[in-house]
Amino acid sequence: MKASIYVFLISLLRSGRDLLPIVGVISLFQLFVLQQAPPDIANLIFGSLLVVVGLTLFIYGLEMGLFPIGESMAHAFAQKGSVPWLLAFAFALGFGTTIAEPALIAVTGEAGVMAVRAGFVIDTPQAAEDYAMGLRLTVALAVGTAVVLGVIRIIKGWPIHHFIIGGYLLIIVMTLFAPVEIIGIAYDSGGVTTSTITVPLVTALGVGLASSIRGRNPMVDGFGIIAFASLTPIIFVMAYGIILS
Repeated sequence: MKASIYVFLISLLRSGRDLLPIVGVISLFQLFVLQQAPPDIANLIFGSLLVVVGLTLFIYGLEMGLFPIGESMAHAFAQKGSVPWLLAFAFALGFGTTIAEPALIAVTGEAGVMAVRAGFVIDTPQAAEDYAMGLRLTVALAVGTAVVLGVIRIIKGWPIHHFIIGGYLLIIVMTLFAPVEIIGIAYDSGGVTTSTITVPLVTALGVGLASSIRGRNPMVDGFGIIAFASLTPIIFVMAYGIILS
């Protein structure tokens, strides 16, 4: 019990240390550039403390729960030797974690509102909601596909740079044909997918799978799926925009 409390306190101090640069930058500009005290200092300090505690609990939860379960399931599927079930699990993991990403929900929701204002879809709340949900499902399908590709790459031992170079060449070509209204959303969707829920589980899956396959180096082969998860949403969302247009 005492050891757990000690570890938590150490994690709390590390989280506070990691947030110090942000606090320093804000304080510097607030005091020396704007030359005024920040509004509602009490709530600001309280909110900062909540951020430190929340970040600590999040990291602690990842180490205790998400990383171990991702690695253990990857080991189990590898020992079972069932590639179709492994690929099905990889797709479901990528799709499920992405559809629940708070950052993706926020970005697609705002994109739905902007699509109505720009006249890209009809001016009704339902149309904006349908547009946002279509984007979410498209990105989730993209990440599910990305995780499947990443798992196949680990199994086969294919070099990652072939996929990355080919993917970005495809993105450059699609950018020339995609509607201008969708290009920015497509590029942003590649970033918001790799957030708090998706990254830990997908990374654990890749590392666990590479550790379970003879001849694979977890450091070399276990990472890289997140790069696919950043790449494929751009392709899928631009394709979604081309189809809608």
